[in-house]
Amino acid sequence: MNHRSPQLFQRYRHNPILTAANWPYQVNSVFNPGAAILQDGTTLLLCRVEDRRGHSHLCAARSKNGVDGWEVDARPTLMADPEHYPEELWGIEDPRITFVPELDQYAIVYTAYASGGPGVALALTKDFHSFERFGVIMQPEDKDAALLPHRINGLWALIHRPVSPNNAHIWISYSSDLRNWGTHKKILEARLGGWWDANKIGLSPPPIETSEGWLVIYHGVKQNAAGSIYRLGLALFDLNDPECCLKRGKEWVFAPEEPYEERGDVDHVVFPCGVTLAPDGDTLNLYYGAADTSIAMATGSVRMLLQWLNENG
Repeated sequence: MNHRSPQLFQRYRHNPILTAANWPYQVNSVFNPGAAILQDGTTLLLCRVEDRRGHSHLCAARSKNGVDGWEVDARPTLMADPEHYPEELWGIEDPRITFVPELDQYAIVYTAYASGGPGVALALTKDFHSFERFGVIMQPEDKDAALLPHRINGLWALIHRPVSPNNAHIWISYSSDLRNWGTHKKILEARLGGWWDANKIGLSPPPIETSEGWLVIYHGVKQNAAGSIYRLGLALFDLNDPECCLKRGKEWVFAPEEPYEERGDVDHVVFPCGVTLAPDGDTLNLYYGAADTSIAMATGSVRMLLQWLNENG
């Protein structure tokens, strides 16, 4: 274990918190959950569940304290619907959840997967029982997307990660109706060469709104002779102009170290899609997929993350 890595996130000592063994029906793996705190204080994780065909759907797990005592929906919460949405033919994956006060609904931005590659899809829900589906809003190849919780200069804003032949950077796009998106701008570039985040980066959980700006936890993928390593870094963007990156850390801040992160269906992966903020406005729970096999949790402090960025950005 690398004891010199900055300890900005503390793993829950009983990780992983959810595995396929917790599911009420037969599945291969559960990972990459979106997260939300419901009005009654319950933490909801919308988990990516891969069945034994290799296709994924989304299933909710709820906990009063966001740590244990999870109650998993008896059947899939949101299934792919290839009959009406053919771009979901091979499943739906990696949800990011944003509560949108103006709509009084949760926006779930997820990946729709079919022969054309992964695309970005959107659904709205009030209760995680019924959903209004918008279908694909960013065509393949595009993923790792989340909606900002309120309009910016009158327009909705979507962070996402389109892929070109040689690299993958983080972009922002705008819309007046959540359906038609334009004014696409690159906001964070993957670095080049030997960096931990060279060539391929992507948004992890939805950006966290702070007094200093939008705090973004993103993943970087390092390719080496043994394969890929997924690690996390930090960046900060202007609140009123989220295209403007104010700070970006040079080093990664969280990496696969524990056995459940190092070995699984995909080795060497920590991949958060969900984060929740405690009532104190500082303590955050980071929910992440571990090795594409199970779900784990780590806690951190917004204040400490911002302080680290000030010192290392």
